[in-house]
Amino acid sequence: MNVVALPMAQEPPEPPRPLGPEGLRLWLRVWEAGRAWISATSDIEHVLIMCETMDERSQLRLNVLRGSDWRDRVALRSIDSQLTSMLSSLGFNPIDRSRLGIAEVQAQSKIDQLMSRRREEK
Repeated sequence: MNVVALPMAQEPPEPPRPLGPEGLRLWLRVWEAGRAWISATSDIEHVLIMCETMDERSQLRLNVLRGSDWRDRVALRSIDSQLTSMLSSLGFNPIDRSRLGIAEVQAQSKIDQLMSRRREEK
């Protein structure tokens, strides 16, 4: 299987459809955090649907907090599962990042910390 390198997005692209406040916040976070592996050409629709779902979640959560009936709470949990799945498919959890071959965040060793402090002092 050949792996094709896609160009990295320098800035978050404009959403092709309007987003609400929560969807837009997620849009910006996803493009910023996933800049190295999310493609503005091939992944944009997936990210957009995920952000639209976040806007729906935000509204549904307000209904639940206002004491709506149990069906809204069930729908909220369903949307939470959908969002978790979408985030996972884009590599936004440690297991899926490793499956995509994306580097993990590593704790700094004591030696690394000392060397970093020494460089900062100079």
